[in-house]
Amino acid sequence: MTENRIVDLPEVALAYRESGPPDGPALVLLHALGERATDWDVVLPGLAPGHRVYALDLRGHGDSGRTARYGLEEMRDDVLAFLDALGLVRVDLVGHSMGGVVGYLVAQARPERIGRLVLEDIPAPHPRPAGVVPDAPDEPVHFDWAVVKAVKTQVDTPDPAWLAGMAGITARTLVVAGGSASHVPQERLAELARLIPDCRMVTIEAGHLVHSARPAEFVAAVAPFLSA
Repeated sequence: MTENRIVDLPEVALAYRESGPPDGPALVLLHALGERATDWDVVLPGLAPGHRVYALDLRGHGDSGRTARYGLEEMRDDVLAFLDALGLVRVDLVGHSMGGVVGYLVAQARPERIGRLVLEDIPAPHPRPAGVVPDAPDEPVHFDWAVVKAVKTQVDTPDPAWLAGMAGITARTLVVAGGSASHVPQERLAELARLIPDCRMVTIEAGHLVHSARPAEFVAAVAPFLSA
C-alpha cells in the first residue's frame, strides 16, 4: 500500500509517497527535472520489494512547496532534512537526471548516510555551453517553471567542488547509462564511474529516460544491486 504524506521541513513542505514493509531498509527515490514521485511507479513493484520506499517530490515539484529559491544544493539540504525529520539514519538512494545530481551531492555531504547509490544517466559535472531557457508553457505543469532556469544554470556551470567531491563518496554506487540514444555524453558517465571509488556502470540502450522506457531492464540491473 502506498501512502501520500507531507513533512514540514525548515524551508519547505515536502510531499512524498511511502510504501513497502515498515521494517525494510530505507530507499529514497529522487526524480528528474519536471517530474514527480509518481514517475517511479512503473518500476516500483519490482525495484525494491523488501525496502521501505520514500519517493519524494523535490521542492517546486508535484505537491511539494514552491519557494523563493531553487537550486541543487537547496534540494540536497531538503533531502538531508527529510532524513532527519523521519529519523532515517542510513538509506539507499536512487536518482534520475536532476535527482541523480541531488543524490551525489547528498552522498558527498554526508557519506555515512548513504549505503548504496544509483545514478541514472548522470554525467560527470563539467561546464557546457549555455542554452536558452524556453518560456513557460501555456498549459499548466505540475512544477514551478522557475526551477528550470535555476537548475539549468547550475548544470551548465557546475561548482568545481562537485567534481572534486566524487572521490569522497563512500557508497557502493551503480551508474545506469542510457546508451547512444541518450542526449547525455556517455563518456561523461564513464568518467563519473571512474571518479567514484566503489562504482560500476551498466548501459541500457533506452535513451535518457531509462527506467520509464525500459522498466524491466532497469529493474533487472538495479534490484539485485540494491538487495546484494
